[in-house]
Amino acid sequence: MVMYDITTLPDNFQLVLRPNISLSRQGFTILMVLFAAICLVAGGFFLAIGAWPVFGFFGLDILLLYWAFRVNYRRGRRYEMLEMRDGRLVLSKVTPGGQVRDWAFDPYWVRIRLEKNRVDPDIPGDLFLSSHGQKVTLGGFLAPEERGSLAATLERTLSEFRTRHA
Repeated sequence: MVMYDITTLPDNFQLVLRPNISLSRQGFTILMVLFAAICLVAGGFFLAIGAWPVFGFFGLDILLLYWAFRVNYRRGRRYEMLEMRDGRLVLSKVTPGGQVRDWAFDPYWVRIRLEKNRVDPDIPGDLFLSSHGQKVTLGGFLAPEERGSLAATLERTLSEFRTRHA
């Protein structure tokens, strides 16, 4: 589940978006032990009847599953943070390696744009922040319903901010 941490303070707010991690570390360990045990037992059977190459493919299955989850956990370390800083709306995107890229917007001019899905117009598409020729995606790893909810939350929060500082 994606986390929304919204704290509305008198002059600022902060929103942190994190991608969904499919399985906890403990769940991953249990899955790998069970999967490896099943593959080794089945592979042992094929090894016993003389089909030794099959045993190698079961080992390859174990390695590929392990690799796929490692990639998933690495991608899960990325996040996006949207906050009001020094009167500016700042979007920070943090990669799995820790590199940070910031975009700053004037909160009075920034527009939240939720595009329509090309396949089904009832499902929200990509979410963008745009202002003065600058356009950046937000929450690309979110489910469509979560992007719709996020867009509504941001619109409401920015509207309240604009009203308070008018």
